[in-house]
Amino acid sequence: MPVPTEIRLDRATRVLHVSFDDGTQYALPAEYLRVESPSAEVQGHHPGQRQTVAGRRHVGITGIEPVGNYAVRLVFDDLHDSGIFSWDYLAELGSEHDRRWAAYLDALASRALSRDPR
Repeated sequence: MPVPTEIRLDRATRVLHVSFDDGTQYALPAEYLRVESPSAEVQGHHPGQRQTVAGRRHVGITGIEPVGNYAVRLVFDDLHDSGIFSWDYLAELGSEHDRRWAAYLDALASRALSRDPR
């Protein structure tokens, strides 16, 4: 399991920078983290329940709370705070960013949804 050596939030750009002990580094936009939240609200309880979260282009992160030695809870300014981002999940989000982001944009388009708030 990769372990972060640094987790740093750039509030101005709304990007979470995560560096791991294996040397990998990722810059994860808040919008991406919000729409890929591991919470049941987003992921559901099985794959068929996954939600496509729209309108989060301008979402920010207001807090980062440690959860034991294995994860952080991210608090978003849209009041979403129920996702616990494990180290493995953060590494997965970083390594799979391009594929996941393209799938998200496709899901928005197929549902006639927008990244912009209503």
